[in-house]
Order: sequence, then C-alpha cells, then structure tokens
Amino acid sequence: MSDQEEKPIHEMTFMDHLEELRWVLIRCVVGISLGTLVSFFGYKYVFDDILLSPKTPNFFTNRLMCQLAEILNSPTLCINSKSFQLINIDIAGQFNTHILVSVYAGLILAFPYIIYQLWKFISPALYEEERKKASGAVLIISLLFIIGVLFGYFFITPFSVNFLGNYSVSSQVINQINLTSYISLVSSLSLVSGLVFELPILVYFLTKINIINPTFLKKYRRHAFMVILIIAAVISPPDVLSMTLIAIPLWLLFEVSIFISSRIIKSKPIAS
Repeated sequence: MSDQEEKPIHEMTFMDHLEELRWVLIRCVVGISLGTLVSFFGYKYVFDDILLSPKTPNFFTNRLMCQLAEILNSPTLCINSKSFQLINIDIAGQFNTHILVSVYAGLILAFPYIIYQLWKFISPALYEEERKKASGAVLIISLLFIIGVLFGYFFITPFSVNFLGNYSVSSQVINQINLTSYISLVSSLSLVSGLVFELPILVYFLTKINIINPTFLKKYRRHAFMVILIIAAVISPPDVLSMTLIAIPLWLLFEVSIFISSRIIKSKPIAS
C-alpha cells in the first residue's frame, strides 16, 4: 500500500508527495516497458500490417479514395495506387528503427494506464464534487487519444505519404525513401494526431483556470479555420474532397473545444 493510501491527503508531507510521485513514474515506466516488449516481439505484425500498410494500394483509405476516384471520374483522388520500396543505408538502421518503433508503440499502448496513474495521483487533492464531475476523465482522455491516433493513421498518414512520396522538384531526381524517414513520418503523425485530439481537454483545464474563454476562441475562429485549411491543403492531393475529409474533423474538434469552454464559463459562480 502506498503512502497516499495510508494517509489522508492533508496529512502527507512534501516528501510523502515526492515518494508517491516517484512510484507513479515507476509504474508508468513499467507500463511503457511492457508495451514496448509486446511491440518488440510482435514486430512482424507492427511493421508489415500496421506501419508499412499506408503506402500500399490495399490500405483501407487508399482503396476507398481510389474507388471514389473511379465513381467520380477524378483520377487525382486515387492515392498510393502504386507501392514503393523503402531502402536502408545504415548497417544498424533496421535494428534502431525496430527499437524506436517499439518505444513509440509502447507509449501508445500504455497511454490509458499512464493517464490512470496520473489521475490517481492528483485526484486526492480535489474536492469531492470535483472528483465526481471528473470521474470519467480517464476514459474520455484515453478515448480522445485513441481516436486521434486512428485519425492520424487512417487519414492524415496516407495523404501525407502520397504527397511527400510523389513530390518532385525535377524529373532528374528520383525518390529513394529511407526506412527511417518513412517510419518517423508515420509514427510522429499518428502520435501527434493523438495529442492534438486532446485539445478539448486542454481547453477544459485552461478555461477552468481562467487562461482562455469562449470569447477568445471565437475571436480567433477564422485564424484557426485558415490554419486547418492550410494543413489539409498541404498534406492532401490537389482536390477539394480530399482536403475536406481532413479539415472537417479538425474543425469539429475546435468547435467542440469552444462548446466545452462555454459550458465551463456558464457553470462558474457569478462573482458578487
């Protein structure tokens, strides 16, 4: 039993808090390590069926877009219709990539557990009413992260791979894509997308502590819309439909954040 479970929160000293935090971090590292080991030994599935799939014609998003291209008679919609080979020019490149991918995958697999451990650490410091209101926080944060990772993997990644893999500044330059750069792109896009989908949670806490408010978010709504359109336009093929498929979920995420911020402001007591 930890010190935090043995003592009420108001009786814990600063050193008690540090000790409890140390055990939280240890448990988080153990969780990530276990996820890393699972990914390391399941590398064939991780690489062949997950990481390398977005560049192949049989990937779900690629097949969907090529079917739409055929129906709409718009060839530009079809992405990654031809798979490309990856090269490795470093003698330790494949092994290093194997390790790096295993750590990334371990972090993703352990994310819900990490959030749970952090919640257990901070929840005793909250009032009973606050704990009740935030009782589903771990589930919501985890779901948003998973949805974000899936969105990044199934939507942003294949469009980015298609755009960057076929981009050329001259016909005299041939793309020979390195394994490390490809894996880094797929992993970072998926992970960053998962973190971006935590925007509503971030807005929730920033509104709680009066750093931002719905008025601020609405004021810069147009700026946010332009940034989203630019991101969608850069990573998608040169057509409106592809750009829309990426931009709409990101825009909805921003609108949800405004809604959450408005609800928090309305729930705050009016100062007398």
